[in-house]
Formats: sequence, structure tokens, C-alpha cells
Amino acid sequence: MADHYFSEHPSAPEELRRIRVSLADRDLDVLTARGVFSPDHVDVGTEVLLGNAPDPPPGGEFLDLGCGWGPVSLSLALRAPRARIWAVDVNERALDLVRRNAAELGLDNVNAARPEDVPDDIAFRTIWSNPPIRVGKAVLHEILETWLPRLCPRSDAYLVVQRNLGSDSLQRWLAATLDAGFSVQRHATSKGFRVLQVRRHGAPPSGPVDVV
Repeated sequence: MADHYFSEHPSAPEELRRIRVSLADRDLDVLTARGVFSPDHVDVGTEVLLGNAPDPPPGGEFLDLGCGWGPVSLSLALRAPRARIWAVDVNERALDLVRRNAAELGLDNVNAARPEDVPDDIAFRTIWSNPPIRVGKAVLHEILETWLPRLCPRSDAYLVVQRNLGSDSLQRWLAATLDAGFSVQRHATSKGFRVLQVRRHGAPPSGPVDVV
């Protein structure tokens, strides 16, 4: 099987490297390595997401789905120090890098974890993701159907997807698949990418509704 950034245990030599990046309006030195997504820089899609998503809530449980070496998680942790950020990935090397980067930056509100290690009872105040499109449509759909319903009521997810890799068809699929408590819209377009906003609205009333 080919070695991909979404492999659990990349076979490529680690070859740790340190790069200079700009996150949350700060210039930072971070560790990356071979066998993870975009090891040499913050990729364009992630830049579009970070540059166009609104300010995160001041606190609560956040999810970075498909965290890689951690640009989104680190940005969220810097921008919302009272929040707890769950940096989720299947790639063990990526999770190790997130932990090391968070520790070097003094960010104790980042929790890097495999998907199965996130407690089932946690609901998220926001979800940000540059999702792994190249895992294939069926796997991608399963990932999104698993995590998006864990948004808190009146909360938003922001997903960045390249236009020529199916952002518009993904938007239609999300709108058709998620239940009536969700809405999906295009939040921003930049550099060939779409940022999709998935909104979970408030819970419906539990009792009869008076009609005025």
C-alpha cells in the first residue's frame, strides 16, 4: 500500500525539520516531518480557511479534523486560550508533531488524539477542517457524517475544499444528507478554494408551538 499523509504509521523516514510560519498573526517556528500533510509550509487551503473563518468562540470544545502537524489547532489555541482544542488525525506522526509544537509554544489547551480516543459525550462549539479529500468520497462522507452531528446547537463548522476537487458537489451532498437542523452555505471563495459553513441551528421546541 502506498504511503499517504493519511496513513496511520508512515513508512517514510521522519526527517524532522523546522519551518517558519505565520499563525494567528504571529511568526512561529514549528516542527514538521515527512509523511504528514504539507510538511514544508502551511498549504494554500489551510491559509484560506484561517484567513476567512470568523473569530472562534471564546471557549468550549473545538475540533480540528485532520490536523496534520497542527496549523489549525495551534491557531485556534492561540486565538482562544480558554478553549480546549481536539487535534484529531489517524496519522500518529502528525499527532506527535502537534503535541511537540503545542508544548514548545506553551499551549496546554491542545489535545492531540486519534478519532476513537475522543470521548463520545463531547460536543463541539466549532469544527474547523481542511478535510482529507484524497481518502475517497465514501470515506470522506463517513468522516463528515460522524463528526458534523457533534456540533453544539447554534454552532458552526468551517470546511475548506478545493473547487476542482469537488467543493460544490460536497456542498450539495452535505445539504442533502444532514438533517433539517443543519444548513450549508458557501462562506468564502479564494485561490481556487471554497470555505463551506455548516450551521447547526437550535434544537426544535419539545412541546406544542402557538401559532400567532
